[in-house]
Amino acid sequence: METLQISSIILEAMIIIIALTIALGKKKLYGLGFALTFAIYVYYDLAKFLEWQTLPSLLPILFFIATLSAMLSMIGLLRKS
Repeated sequence: METLQISSIILEAMIIIIALTIALGKKKLYGLGFALTFAIYVYYDLAKFLEWQTLPSLLPILFFIATLSAMLSMIGLLRKS
């Protein structure tokens, strides 16, 4: 199960790179939203996996910000199509 979790974190990091490429290379704002979303996912997953000490309310707030960022990015994609 540990291998699956590490693989997921690596894939999330790869998504950040792709999203930043879209944002910076193609000048698409929704790329930044997806980069933010997956950066938060990486932090969230690493915090759980490595058992980092965090404020009890921090992770749910970050997860909400990630969800909101993904939603706004999806709206941006919808407007482009």
